[in-house]
Amino acid sequence: MKHQISEDSILVHGAEIEDNYGAAVTPIYQTSTFKFKNADHGAACFAGEEEGFIYTRIGNPTIKALETTLAQLEHGFGCVVVSSGMAAVNSVYAALLKGGDHMISTDAVYGPSRVVMEKYWSTYGVESTYIDTTDLNNIKNAIRPDTKVLYIESPSNPTIAITDIKAAAEIAHAHGIVVVVDNTFCSPVLQKPLDLGADVALHSMTKFINGHADIVAGAVISRTKEIDAKVRAAMINFGFNMDPTQAYMVIRGLKTLSVRVLKQQENAIALAEWLEKHPKVEWVKYPGLKSHPQHELSLRQMTGPGSLISFSLKGGIKAGKTLMDNIHMILLAVSLGGVESLMSHPASMTHSKMSKEARESCGITDGLVRFAVGIEDLEDIKADLAQALDKI
Repeated sequence: MKHQISEDSILVHGAEIEDNYGAAVTPIYQTSTFKFKNADHGAACFAGEEEGFIYTRIGNPTIKALETTLAQLEHGFGCVVVSSGMAAVNSVYAALLKGGDHMISTDAVYGPSRVVMEKYWSTYGVESTYIDTTDLNNIKNAIRPDTKVLYIESPSNPTIAITDIKAAAEIAHAHGIVVVVDNTFCSPVLQKPLDLGADVALHSMTKFINGHADIVAGAVISRTKEIDAKVRAAMINFGFNMDPTQAYMVIRGLKTLSVRVLKQQENAIALAEWLEKHPKVEWVKYPGLKSHPQHELSLRQMTGPGSLISFSLKGGIKAGKTLMDNIHMILLAVSLGGVESLMSHPASMTHSKMSKEARESCGITDGLVRFAVGIEDLEDIKADLAQALDKI
């Protein structure tokens, strides 16, 4: 019986490419088009009767290597990688929704995922409802005859709320609804939505999967051949394709995914416990803390609590700005999942255009700080936080 290699080994070695001249790393096939062996071969490739590459917008060996590896990691039928996280979101919307359809989504979902639905897809007749998906009764009550997609983000951004994916999928599937999970915050190392019953796992690979804050990219992994084909058709026709060099960069980042995620998590656990005891911190939201409302669920659903922490300062927006203005090593920046620690204050930054009422209805309070923990030395991160908190 052939030995099945582990996830960590898949991350390092990935998918093999034939005819790579013995290269130890995946080569970059930086070409727009591919030549055929002869006319019959070209015709067969276009017809899908033979394997072969035609045009990089449709497929490319470097890109395929990344897709095959991600499908293995998420236990999916197939994967489509795209040029950005938002290209992944829009590929899913285009593949699964049409005019007259309805989507249910997590209310604290990544902002642009909601904006593009409400501002653009709604003009094509797609309707959407945003709810707290951590309450399964909310999902049941939001389902309509025309509901086609349940779009979950778990943990959510930036409230770190956790939805029971398995239970939510059972409810949705009883009504013929496709379940999509944005798995960006966990990566395949900490959570596998398809194993929990989801039909699609989506990633902004800009974050943990690439992990070095130097490219933007997205991925959609599907549980079935049918959904994978729909997503690929959307990618091709909208031109959401990834560039081969971009794919190479993500493949390189993937090799250290497990090492990075576990180191970041180790730091985050210690920092969350420290912050929870700090006199200027009102509360801390982190799945690894027993105080998190879905702590027990996180133990069942995730293999670890991750490295994203939300905490609230007692001084509201003013305190948040003071903290942001006084961090030194920690970067004042949006995004997450890179090797560097990042911090942002949603009320004065990413969500400042929202009304106070709209923000708070999603759990984004004035004092909420989102902290993406990196791989730096723990004591150095803590010292930077401590001196900035002292300024409040």
